[in-house]
Amino acid sequence: MSTEQSPPPPYPPPRGTPYDSGSQGDAPPPGDRGWGAGPPGSGPPGGGGGYGPGPGDPYGGQNPYGPYGPYGRTPGPPPGPPPGMAPLADSGRRVLARIIDLVIVLIPAGLLDWAAGGIHGGDFSTGRSAVGGLFTAGLGFLYEWFLTRDDGRTLGKRALGLRAAMLDHGEVPGDSAALRRAIVLWLPAFFCSCVWFLVIGVTVLFDKPYAQGLHDKAAGTVVVTAV
Repeated sequence: MSTEQSPPPPYPPPRGTPYDSGSQGDAPPPGDRGWGAGPPGSGPPGGGGGYGPGPGDPYGGQNPYGPYGPYGRTPGPPPGPPPGMAPLADSGRRVLARIIDLVIVLIPAGLLDWAAGGIHGGDFSTGRSAVGGLFTAGLGFLYEWFLTRDDGRTLGKRALGLRAAMLDHGEVPGDSAALRRAIVLWLPAFFCSCVWFLVIGVTVLFDKPYAQGLHDKAAGTVVVTAV
């Protein structure tokens, strides 16, 4: 009995072996072509190809990362407030609410300016007195900060049925967000209150899609209708 081993099969293997791509008899049956060799839906057992929706697709044809996933739409904020948030306030009501807030702040600021000597020769020095500007910016800052962090509503917003809300979750702004909002909104008023509030109003009117003023962008807030 010979112990000599038979030589290995030649390479490439002859036709008819399981490794021969030209063999017809040993080819895998249709539907058993692996994940990408056939059309969508002809993938792994159970239906559903690896690249198309079907019963075997673990994500049901959905992007597992959501609509803003790495291979979906361009990353960025959705075109509107988060689901469940109240609708954005219209610009007319926002302007009226801000006018009410300005009157509430400017009246006591003017009285303090007058008491500190802001009236000279019978002419009220609105916008010219450094003391008046300091009172206006200081009172406005405190007014905006405390009322916004309390429930998101200044007296003007309360009268018009509006409130400030965080853009990412719709809740009342916290201390830090309310602080940033008040700083950007009121402290520049010390130098040029009329021009600054005009700039704020323009940014609110033309910003898309959230109608955010510069103070809103600094704090990450929007103004919505109160519910």
